[in-house]
Parts: sequence; structure tokens; C-alpha cells
Amino acid sequence: MTRLEIEESTIQIIKKALGYLFEEALLEEIIHVGQMREVQLDEVILNVGDAMQMIPIVLRGSVKVSRENDAGEELLLYYIEEGDTCAMSLQCCVRNAASEIKATSMENSILLFIPAEMMETWMHKYKSWREYILQNYHIRFTELMETVDAIAFMRLDERLLKYLVDQAKLLGNLEINRTHQKISEDLHSSRVVISRLLKQLEVKGKIKLLRNKIILTSI
Repeated sequence: MTRLEIEESTIQIIKKALGYLFEEALLEEIIHVGQMREVQLDEVILNVGDAMQMIPIVLRGSVKVSRENDAGEELLLYYIEEGDTCAMSLQCCVRNAASEIKATSMENSILLFIPAEMMETWMHKYKSWREYILQNYHIRFTELMETVDAIAFMRLDERLLKYLVDQAKLLGNLEINRTHQKISEDLHSSRVVISRLLKQLEVKGKIKLLRNKIILTSI
């Protein structure tokens, strides 16, 4: 592809993902200042402690947002999909603070990074941007509350099934290509316990287990 063709392709991807959210003038500014990046499955996009100078927006695909302690143990917080941004990343940008979360691609994805200084400028300039930011705060807060409720009130086997169903809905596929180790990390459990619970779900007819692959019988 020529440089012009690449630029035109980039513009089309941005407009397809964000055109229904923002007015034309804001889209033009986003296209002008945004930096597009393709990421691969399981690629770490952002780590705890990284400098936050850019606002991430998912143009295509999905991203897992998690917390990580000093021992490298993770806890899944929420997912962001096409058209979404990460509320916790926004907070770090506003406070000019280092990242407090880890972001990992759930599939081959395309992200757009906006310079952090544009956030305040656009908040005053564009109503659609204000609504977008506030809505993302609200959605992410609701998802965090659901995560807290699941940890506090659901048995681990119930959390595991919910996790698998959420993954299937997110990726649009009943086939989930996640290892038992990866699942245990997301649910902050051990691989042995997760493997045992997965086997129990298979016996109940909820899933079918294959090598590094789980197939839900239904959602």
C-alpha cells in the first residue's frame, strides 16, 4: 500500500469506530493528533508504573484491564471493547500519575492513542467528548462494582462460569482459547483449583475441555 492508501485506511478505521460518537470537527482533530497502533493477542499494552501520556481508545478488538501486585499476581477488573476507553487510564492522565493498571489485548486489536493534554481541551470544546468521558467513567464504575460483587458474594465456580460466558460474549465465540493458568491468573486463584472446577463444569455439561481450549455449550 502507498502512504496515501495507508492514511486513507487509518481515517476509515477511526471513522468506522468513532464516527457515531463524535461530531465531524472532533473526528478531524482526533485523526490529526491520534496515533494508531496494532497489537497482537496477549500483548501487554500498558504495565503498572508506566508513564501515562496518552489516552487509549479501542478501535477494533478488545483489551483486558487488570490490577497486579508486587508478586506479579493479577486480578481482572474489566474489559474495554471497540469505541471504549479506560477510565483508570484517564484518571492517571488527569493526575499526571504513573499507570496503576495492566492492559493486555484479548485478541488482535487496533488502538488509538490521544495525547493526554487534549482531554481537558476537548472537555471544554466538545459536548460529545464530555458525554463520552462521563459515560465511560459510569460504565467502568458499574463493571468494577460487578467485579467486587462477584468476588464478595459468588462462589469461585460461579465466578469461573461467569468469566467464561463474559469471554464468549466479548469475543463473539463459544470457543475460548485460554489456558488454565491464564484463567487462574485472571480470577486470582491457583491453576490446580481452576482445572478442578473446569472439570466439574464439563461433567455438568456446561463446557467441553480440549487442549488449551474451552468450548461453552451455550451462553
